[in-house]
Formats: sequence, structure tokens, C-alpha cells
Amino acid sequence: MNILIKSATIIDSKSEFHNTTQDLLIENGKITKISTSIENPKNYKEINFENLHVSQGWFDSSVSFGEPGYEERETIQNGLKTAGLSGFTSVAINANSNPVIDSNANITFLNSKANNHAVSLLPIGALTVGSLGTDIAELYDMRTAGAVAFYDYKKPISNPNLMKIALQYASNFNGLVCSFPQENKISGLGVVNENITSTRLGLKGIPALAEELQVARDLFLLEYTGGKLHIPTISTAKSVELIRAAKHKKLDVTCSVAIHNLYFSDAVLTDFDTNYKVLPPLRTQPDIDALIAGVKDGTIDMVTTDHTPIDIEEKKIEFDHANYGTIGLESAFGALQRLFTTKKTIEVLTKGKARFGAEAQPIAIGNMANITLFNPEPKYTFSKQDIVSKSKNAIFENETLKGHVFGIIANNQKVLKS
Repeated sequence: MNILIKSATIIDSKSEFHNTTQDLLIENGKITKISTSIENPKNYKEINFENLHVSQGWFDSSVSFGEPGYEERETIQNGLKTAGLSGFTSVAINANSNPVIDSNANITFLNSKANNHAVSLLPIGALTVGSLGTDIAELYDMRTAGAVAFYDYKKPISNPNLMKIALQYASNFNGLVCSFPQENKISGLGVVNENITSTRLGLKGIPALAEELQVARDLFLLEYTGGKLHIPTISTAKSVELIRAAKHKKLDVTCSVAIHNLYFSDAVLTDFDTNYKVLPPLRTQPDIDALIAGVKDGTIDMVTTDHTPIDIEEKKIEFDHANYGTIGLESAFGALQRLFTTKKTIEVLTKGKARFGAEAQPIAIGNMANITLFNPEPKYTFSKQDIVSKSKNAIFENETLKGHVFGIIANNQKVLKS
């Protein structure tokens, strides 16, 4: 693939061309020249979008598709296309399919379905067999097949001894263990944040304590065992405090936050719109403020879309019975641009790569092109026309967002909007 990118502002703090406007020549997928003006004698395809910016390719640490088993929600091929058009060159895929991704063969299947795509698929294997929380899955076998981490998606490990053993065992091969931060005995039958909003709406609440107890427990276990721990999608101010303290102790812990938990409080629930039913639930404005501060000071290592396609039949029903989850790849950049500067937005979209084994090379001559192309300025109202996913359960529908993504160039291929 040979392409000449014209007049692109490079946003990459690791690159010597950071904050400069350059032409980029890409030949056979490799950046061969970067200069303020490059001629095109070989008549390569030129890319010249309005107010074009480029950065290192973006990464998402928590994406769900449907395949295998729930192809009506999303297929791997369309999911990867969606990720590419949304600016992501690599995505870590959760194990919540049918069958659950809990073996070497399952990991191999995912890799085969994503082979030779512009977007790199990084499989996350289940931590326990069938994600049932009873027996540890074939962690080492999955690791040899290409699993980048181990996680029972949205299912907390209730047995502390099992979590202890998992951390100890995975440390033998530098494996990353993920633990969903919720104590189910505290959350009970709750469906939204326990707060004045849940009381007013007559919905059972999930107290912040349910998350914070689990976070505290897992950090104690990590301190005892060693190993590598990732706590996905935290949502409360106290969780930020606990993880900040753990990092001061030099524990090997990282965490993420879902973009919608940075953007919406539980005050939006007044109309019982099930697109706002997510897990962890939308919390309070003080929680949002603490989460944003955690992103800014580095306590929170990465921001995820927590992209979860859900069938319309499982969303357009009573709030109590609707499935948790929202799609988020298509709206990620625009939502983050409403919260942070462009520099910070790109930073959080490219952090976390090393933790999950994603490619992370600066924009430099001689490196393979792994870049995202975007315009950070235009404002627009996010609508169904912006959704590429098969499922349409979008929490950001009708929100005013900022910035357009043109697509990606990676793995010697391009995924670009026409």
C-alpha cells in the first residue's frame, strides 16, 4: 500500500515531528519520508482532508462483539470495520461470547477471524472456565495462543482464594489478571446507582460501596501475592483514591474508566431510557469530577468505550429487565473532545498499549504506519447515521460531540471514510 498524506498536523509526543504540519509518504505500509512538502512523481494516492491531524493509532482495552454465538449483535468483521472507522487500530476483545473464550482453541478462532485486517484484535481469555467463577481456566494455554489478559467480563470473582491463586499462577508467565469491581452481595438486585435518583424512580440501587469493597479486596490480594492486576471500568471517587494509594505503594495495578462514566451522571435517568443502563452504573457528579481528575493525573491509566452491542429486543423493554451496555466506538473521540483538550484526548486513547501488548511506535521515518486520521474541531449531533455497528444501543445518541474521525492506516492497509 502506497499513500501520500498531505498537510497533516502530527499529534504524537513521542515523535520529533510533534505539533508540526507535515506530508507523510507511506510505501508498502512503512513511513519512508516526513517533510513539509513531498512531491508525488509515482502518482501515489493522495490523502488531503480538511484540517487533517494524525496520531499514533488508538487502542481500546474493553470491546465486546457478538461472534461467536451472538452474530446478530455484531460480527468480528463488521466490528473491526467499526473500530477502524472510529480511529482504533487495536482493540482488546472480551470473552463474553457463546461459547465463552476460555481455551486455546477459542483464542485461535478469534485470531483466525481477524487475520489480515487493518485493526489488530487482541483476545482476552476468560479467567475462569465458562466465566462461572468456579475453576481457573487454561490461562497458560490461552497465553501461548495469543491471549493478552484474563477477565470474566462484568462478572466479579466472589471467591477471594480463587483470585489469589489466579494472581499467583499468572505471575509465572507475566499474565495480566483483570477483576470486575463489584461485590454482588452488596449490589444485590440493583440496576442503577443508589442515590436520590434511584429512590425517586423506584429503581433498586447499586451502592458505591459494592465497587469499593471489591477494589479494596483485590488490592490487598495483589499486595499479598504480587503479579499484575487490571481493574476495568471503575466509577466512584473512592475507587480512584484506593488505586492512587496502591500505586504509591508501587503495586503493579492499572485501571480504566468507561467514557460514559466520565460524561453522564445518574441525573439523566429520569425517562427510564435503557440506553443509560450500563454497568457499573452512572454515578454522581462528584464521582465524575474525581474520575476526570484521576484521568488527568494518571491514576486512571486508560479510558475505554466499553463497547457492548445489545439486541434491540433486550434493550427496548422495561428498565429492570433490559441488558446492561452501550456501544461506544463511534462516539469515543467526539465525547472525549468535549471533556479534554485534543492533546489529552489523544494521550488517553493511546495509553495502555504496552499493558495489553498492542503495537506502540511513534510516528517516525522507518516505522510501519500505525496511525489515526482526524479533524479535532467540528461539532455535530451524534445520531443513528453515525453508527456503523449492527446494534444501535448508543448512550451518546442526540449528544453534541466534537471532532470527526477519518479512519486509520495500519498493518499495510487503510480503513477510511469515503
